[in-house]
Amino acid sequence: MSKSWYRKLFRHDGAADSAHVKSDSSLVDAETQFALAVNYDIGAGEAQDDSEAAKWYRKSAERGYALAQFNLALMYDHGQGVAKDQAEAAKWFLRAADQGDAGAQFQMGKRCQRDSFDLSKDSTGEARIEAFKWFNLAAEQGYKDSETHLERVNLLLTAEQFDEGLRRSAAFAARLKEG
Repeated sequence: MSKSWYRKLFRHDGAADSAHVKSDSSLVDAETQFALAVNYDIGAGEAQDDSEAAKWYRKSAERGYALAQFNLALMYDHGQGVAKDQAEAAKWFLRAADQGDAGAQFQMGKRCQRDSFDLSKDSTGEARIEAFKWFNLAAEQGYKDSETHLERVNLLLTAEQFDEGLRRSAAFAARLKEG
């Protein structure tokens, strides 16, 4: 038996939507571009294609969509669909973190923590304060493992550095709330 008339009426044609998005991506919002990227990323409705996923994440990320920025950063971080580029990954993690994305904040904390081991003694404290700030912000959102990383960084901070980390976290949260 053929589909009933109401199923035809309310049927969602993902392929048609995808073709429309691809034909004129300038008219499509960042969320729709992100959805297409995810489809390419996981192979849902589209053939799995990392380079196409990266292309669509970038389109969405350039429009300021934080989840796309985070996913694009991960792709650069792992060399998935794009050439591995830590500087480019850091740029996109920072953009997403600045918008309050907890995963990106966690990644920024890890990068700052790692930097604290590679820098001169003068710069180590600054990197640890920044790591504390990012881990603290991610932990406040309940992001997995951020509290553990926060505690590890905290063990290495002086009382003044700890206070500065708290001040930066509070200032960031206030700025995000305002804006």
